Amino acid sequence: MADKGYDSQPLRDWLAARGTKAVIPPRRNRKVQHHYDKAIYKQRNINERMFCRLKDWRRIATRFDRNVKTFMGAIALAAAVIWWL
Repeated sequence: MADKGYDSQPLRDWLAARGTKAVIPPRRNRKVQHHYDKAIYKQRNINERMFCRLKDWRRIATRFDRNVKTFMGAIALAAAVIWWL
């Protein structure tokens, strides 16, 4: 799922080569208007809100932890606190 800013043919081709279905609305000036699942695209805001809540945590937004295990631990802790509240 992506917004109109990511609507490019190379990206669509790369996703198709990986076997991924692109849920990207086409830009208005695009000559070939691709079909996309509007119901799935409307659920994109759930992902957007989750990332915005995680970015409220300075440690995660600035990638303070350089070790992958520590960084993933910080994400898990932040997700647990966000879910609890």
